[in-house]
Amino acid sequence: MDHLPLIKLGPGESGRVKRIAAGAHATKKLYEMGFNTGALVQVLKNDRGPLIVSLAGNKIALGRGLADRVIILKS
Repeated sequence: MDHLPLIKLGPGESGRVKRIAAGAHATKKLYEMGFNTGALVQVLKNDRGPLIVSLAGNKIALGRGLADRVIILKS
């Protein structure tokens, strides 16, 4: 299985959060949004602007910088 940043996934692709590769503040923010280790994330939109992902039944817009810090284990 591949480990890659969330930003590299295309629409319809999904994976589980492996880890957050960011500083303490950004990591805390992502954990509070639900990007916890093992959480299933599906990309809904990844073209220009923020990524739109489905996480725990919610749609979340995530800036490209933060999305690059979420390391995914692609399923």
